[in-house]
Amino acid sequence: MTGDGRRFSHQPVLLAEVLAGLKVRPEGWYIDATAGGGGHAQAILAGLGPAGRLLLIDRDRQALAACRQRLGSDDRLCFRQANFSRLREVAAAAGFEQVDGILLDLGVSSPQLDLAERGFSYWQDGPLDMRMDETQALTAAEIVNRWPEEELNRIVAAYGEERFARRIVARIVGYRVRQPIRTTVQLAELIKAAIPAATRRQGGHPARRTFQALRMAVNNELAELESILPQCVELLRPGGRLCVITFHSLEDRLVKRFVAAEAKRCQCPPDFPVCICRNRPRLRMIGGGSPPLPEERAVNPRARSARLRVAEREE
Repeated sequence: MTGDGRRFSHQPVLLAEVLAGLKVRPEGWYIDATAGGGGHAQAILAGLGPAGRLLLIDRDRQALAACRQRLGSDDRLCFRQANFSRLREVAAAAGFEQVDGILLDLGVSSPQLDLAERGFSYWQDGPLDMRMDETQALTAAEIVNRWPEEELNRIVAAYGEERFARRIVARIVGYRVRQPIRTTVQLAELIKAAIPAATRRQGGHPARRTFQALRMAVNNELAELESILPQCVELLRPGGRLCVITFHSLEDRLVKRFVAAEAKRCQCPPDFPVCICRNRPRLRMIGGGSPPLPEERAVNPRARSARLRVAEREE
């Protein structure tokens, strides 16, 4: 990919639902903390007037370059390359102390999957990379070739929810003692060989879950998500909306539990006869895990596992 973002186009998922969830107002201030190719951002910007502002954050330099190219020069826009776990710090530095809405579109984008050199795809041969931020040191190759067998088992089973994790990891470890595993297709073939033939014939690509697990480990995705959610609550002004698009059950459960805890009125132990904590909920659930409509899934198959959760900041 070129540094200016050419070749990085991305079809935004659940676009109409996100705009309805954010309740974009002309004078509102918003943050797209996972800007990607700018599809959601373009629609948010279209709803802003002269007083509105939009902060765009992404850790992927190429994605942010594509976003800049797509949206052009506009005084209402502010771009920052950073991990979204630094949201509060980045927002404060950009003058976004309190905002009306925050969007988190989690997971890997279509351009990252489609570009072989990024190393996310099990269909195309490329280096075992999988870094969203290409300046970080840790790559998928480091994990696959150097991490202990038990740690590999843990991430493939937990992050990939892969029932054949031990068989897959045993195959990887047996191979890497002879020579390094360097490419995506090399790894995908090892995974395929480890899974029983009857299972390989069912569903999607047999390497899908393991590749998901490695990507999540490389980019520390669940820890990043756990870190950003409380920051979102702090940044939202009363009535502000948080929209989170997830793509697998681990993310979705984490978001659901967080919102439920923030919406809970009483934090006292269940055996207390009366409430003494005087806790005030900070969030109110608006939308609970809405999937894309069939029409969207038909034109964008990668949207099929997406879920949108919307919460509103309480007074």
